[in-house]
Amino acid sequence: MNYHLLGPEIAVATLGLLILAISLLLPSRGKSTAGYLATAGLIAVLMAVIVNFSQEAVFFAGVYQIDRYANYFRILFLTAALLIILMSSRYTSLFGERKSEWFSFMLFATAGMMIMVAAGDLITVYVGLELMTISFYILSAYLLNDHLSAEAGLKYLIIGAFSSAVLLFGMSLVYACSGTTVFTEIYDALRAGPQRPALLAGMVMMIAGLGFKISAVPFHMWTPDIYQGAPTPVTAYLSVASKAAGFAVLVRIFLLAFPAASWDWHLALAVLAALTMVIGNLTALVQTNVKRMLAYSSIAQAGYILVGLIAANTYGLKGLLFYAMLYVFSNVGAFAVTALVEVEEGSTEREAFNGLGRRAPMPAAVLTICMLSLAGIPPMAGFAGKFYLFSGAIQAGYLWLAFIGLLMSMISVYYYLNVAKAMYIGTSRQEGLITLPFPVRTALWICLAGTIFLGVYPGPLSELTELAVQLFSAV
Repeated sequence: MNYHLLGPEIAVATLGLLILAISLLLPSRGKSTAGYLATAGLIAVLMAVIVNFSQEAVFFAGVYQIDRYANYFRILFLTAALLIILMSSRYTSLFGERKSEWFSFMLFATAGMMIMVAAGDLITVYVGLELMTISFYILSAYLLNDHLSAEAGLKYLIIGAFSSAVLLFGMSLVYACSGTTVFTEIYDALRAGPQRPALLAGMVMMIAGLGFKISAVPFHMWTPDIYQGAPTPVTAYLSVASKAAGFAVLVRIFLLAFPAASWDWHLALAVLAALTMVIGNLTALVQTNVKRMLAYSSIAQAGYILVGLIAANTYGLKGLLFYAMLYVFSNVGAFAVTALVEVEEGSTEREAFNGLGRRAPMPAAVLTICMLSLAGIPPMAGFAGKFYLFSGAIQAGYLWLAFIGLLMSMISVYYYLNVAKAMYIGTSRQEGLITLPFPVRTALWICLAGTIFLGVYPGPLSELTELAVQLFSAV
């Protein structure tokens, strides 16, 4: 077997341990080099994944599967982690003596996500999920002197532990009905055997457990408080990478493990998607805190992405993967500017963004373009992503769901433009220009380029998503 294909996960985990060891053995030097070491290591791992993108292998009798689908999401996680580290170069000064450990936990969370998307059985999914969530428990409470951060970490721990227990109980019921935890073997066992009520209960509990991870209604109540209280770079990583990992697992489990005859889960998820889009967007309308507004926006975006899984056709799955990737650039760009304002003004209320267009023209422009992309305005990338998602829904017979998505996209323009209005029309008592560190400027330019390029020329990424979803073409 090509064990070198397991190298990315091993390298990321080893890099996290190495940074942790350096910070303990060389306290002064470790804190200054942790960011550079993490950035260089992630770039090297990303290049290795891109070079080996088309190579596939099955390890340990189907327990772990490296394929183009897993490699696509590996690229997504590594890209998101790189952007988060770049955008947080100024923000990490708030962590004080614990700066280098922050990079370690970010890498451990990334390793957990990479394990999740390549898992071929339920136990491996759970191990990767716990590695990711335990890291995020710590990261959410990383601002020790901020009571909102402490509250966010505690809430995330309690609710996350409960949702993980529900997910694990659902997995145990599926195992009881099928006699195995490997996806392909579950599919064969459930297709050949009689349907049992316990199987339906297990599938519902797994939807609930993973629905928490993707912030789908009605499992979304944790999201606003934790997104607002956690350090902004952590919130950004939670909103893009953790959500993408949850969707990647949902697609692999429900398309590869559960036969369509066992339970028509499409309609149940369609109702959840509609509620998620409606509640997320309507609640975001009344928010005055930009981080909290982006939290409800993130809930709404989960509803859009869920449409791709419900369609379960080529257009829908392409749209899901395409939107997950463009969401990295658009949302990280929005949170990068929010983090900049938080460091400068000490607040993320909308009033703190007043006059940003004059004090920092480039970040204000990036935030505006990224928010327009999230709203689905052409020619930004969000328009292409929603086109694929809603086209897939229409082809699958969910015209009503596509209509709700379009309507909610139009409504979302209002609260996004409220922030742009504050930046360009609002007045601020501060008049001096805001200086941008080179890593932050680099992250903003990458987010801007990705958001515009994927909207104007979506072809290359679209072809990449087609290769990734070929795994499900025979399902």
